[in-house]
Amino acid sequence: MTGQIKKIWKENVVTLVFIVLCLLGFAASGQTFSYVFSEVSSRLFRNFGLVFSLVIPVIAGIGLNFGIVLGAMAAQAAFIFVTHWRFQGVAALVLVALISTPLSILFGWLLGKLFNKTKGQEMITGMITGFFANGIYQLFFLVLIGTLIPMKDDRIMIYNGIGIKDTLKFEDSVANALDNIWKVRLDRIYWVFVLLGMVCLGILIWKTREEKAPGYRNRLAVYGAWEAALLVVLALCLWNGDVQMALKFTSIPMVPLILMVLMGLMVNIVLKTKLGQDFRAIGTSQKVAAASGIDVDRTRIVAIILSTILAAWGQIIFLQNIGNFNTYSSHEKVSLFAVAAILVGGASTRKATVKQCIIGIILFHTLFVIAPLAGKALLNDAAYGEYFREAISYGVITLSLVLHISSRKKGKRV
Repeated sequence: MTGQIKKIWKENVVTLVFIVLCLLGFAASGQTFSYVFSEVSSRLFRNFGLVFSLVIPVIAGIGLNFGIVLGAMAAQAAFIFVTHWRFQGVAALVLVALISTPLSILFGWLLGKLFNKTKGQEMITGMITGFFANGIYQLFFLVLIGTLIPMKDDRIMIYNGIGIKDTLKFEDSVANALDNIWKVRLDRIYWVFVLLGMVCLGILIWKTREEKAPGYRNRLAVYGAWEAALLVVLALCLWNGDVQMALKFTSIPMVPLILMVLMGLMVNIVLKTKLGQDFRAIGTSQKVAAASGIDVDRTRIVAIILSTILAAWGQIIFLQNIGNFNTYSSHEKVSLFAVAAILVGGASTRKATVKQCIIGIILFHTLFVIAPLAGKALLNDAAYGEYFREAISYGVITLSLVLHISSRKKGKRV
């Protein structure tokens, strides 16, 4: 039993530490549960795409893809042109997706080719490539637009007619276009989510007991724990006034929720196909995969292309929720925050799931919401909270990489 607890601690140390930090921060912040719940739920529905984009590269053995910043740049470039052409509403977002997708395929192909030349160093390569691409991006939109590339638009261009303004504000019909299609107050549908979750877990428990595959007892224990957690959630919803208040004042944007489900299903479906099995084989051993007849380099490129496309779509969902973006810096920390979130959810440089993405987004952004509030309450200065959460972002990545390197060294010794 002690050995099992130690194993759970080692595999989930980052997640457990974040849970403790979130609880302490919430207690120190003095904020209501309804405020924190509403803020975190809105962040979940605008950040999921960027974090989901990291799953496939991890499974394919490429590691944490810091190169998703290229997909974010593709989305922002598309937004600039669509805003210039004055498209409105959801049609504008559809056109942004249509423009950014082929751009993402091109960027993903180039990045994948580069990763194949730097195998084993993909994470640092992706980070440096992001800096290089940022320079090209700034050259294009700050220098070439208005000089070599003619464009006249006082709304988005600098007053001298050369380059795009620092901040690009969307049309009113484009900002929150997806969110405003269909919103439902959470207190009207939370029963559906809780009961659906309990039914799904019940089916999993029944199937696991029938199969009795190796390790089925551990899986039963995990599913049972989730079932108990959902019962606790149900009890809180019924009898806790703060929770009822949070549900009442939180509206769920149903279209982003549906997109989150579809993108999560798409990632899982891809991983169950022949291509997904190739990803897993390469992630386990490139030599064995090559001996089995898998084109390793080509499959790795496909993984990066899919990751870059998902990142572009994720940035579209993110930006339409914000309603504007900083032309030259909104993409810079996309990869950092997405990587930190997936690691907080329990993923590693070798293993990641959609479930871990969702858990990570919730925990990471809970701390992001309450850290400045806790800093202000404890030290009378919200800036301390800002510094703390910035340090946490880098600290989580550092801790994960240290654990990854140490586990690899132990594996080699064995």
